[in-house]
Amino acid sequence: MGVKGIKRTQEADLTCTLLIERLSLIPGITSKKMFGGYGIFHEGKMFALVNSSGNIYFKSDESIQSKFDTIGAQQHGKMPYFSLPDEIFDDIEKLSAWAQESINISR
Repeated sequence: MGVKGIKRTQEADLTCTLLIERLSLIPGITSKKMFGGYGIFHEGKMFALVNSSGNIYFKSDESIQSKFDTIGAQQHGKMPYFSLPDEIFDDIEKLSAWAQESINISR
């Protein structure tokens, strides 16, 4: 979720807490501290991450990649995770829908 050895920041902690809170309508969401950030899981399968700077990335594949391309999302390194813009994070219905798609991909 960041570079190994980098300590988590307040931004990462706050973003993770808010993300978990906003996804509370989806049962089974948990987080785990990883590499200065957090892995976000649904029933044990990682579908999102929060990096050490507090940026959110959702898992993608060819079935939904065009949605990420349309919003100009940035890929997290070589991983299949793409940045989530504030306008989606701020809209709980959109956030839940995007999360559900990434959850489906992670299965």
